[in-house]
Amino acid sequence: MEFPDGLYYTKEHEWLSSDAGEATIGVTSYAVDQLGDIVHVDLPNVGDEFEEGESFGTIESTKTVSDLYMPSNGKVIEVNEHVLNNPEGIQDSPYDTGWLVKVELSAPAKLLEASEYEEYTKES
Repeated sequence: MEFPDGLYYTKEHEWLSSDAGEATIGVTSYAVDQLGDIVHVDLPNVGDEFEEGESFGTIESTKTVSDLYMPSNGKVIEVNEHVLNNPEGIQDSPYDTGWLVKVELSAPAKLLEASEYEEYTKES
């Protein structure tokens, strides 16, 4: 599993990449590994606003359905249509083409660095 530097991570296994007040959000390779074959993803609409820690959708695999949790306060400005139509794309590239939503951040969040997240997953 990989946990790229320069991204920030939650204990719920989402990642966030931030640039100039906007963030791209997805699920980590650890989450993908735990889920198994991903068969469906339910994402919010552009314009929806969320608080940090609030569920913003679900990801369904052959094993389970899991909530997706917003890593920071913000408003959805883009949804990845590719993963809505091809949820297995999350498995193929969770940090690149498998991103879920882009958000306009309204408040900074306290997230884990890559090394901290890697330690956390070893303890889980």
